[in-house]
Amino acid sequence: MSPTFAEVESQAKNLSPNERARLAELLLESIHEGQELQFNADWNRAVETRVAAFDRGEAEVFSAEDVFAEAKRIAR
Repeated sequence: MSPTFAEVESQAKNLSPNERARLAELLLESIHEGQELQFNADWNRAVETRVAAFDRGEAEVFSAEDVFAEAKRIAR
């Protein structure tokens, strides 16, 4: 028989703060596992698309000097 939520909660409260934090991280990771994999796949696809556009000369590019100048302008 599986432990009840109340039993698991009670046992978790007996853990050290570091152990509780680690348990919380593991539980959150288990909830978002599939979502993270999809995000990574989407991100990789976006990166590949942008790199290919850059390689074909189709991407708009900016010099670092221009980027930093614009960042300073915006920050004022």
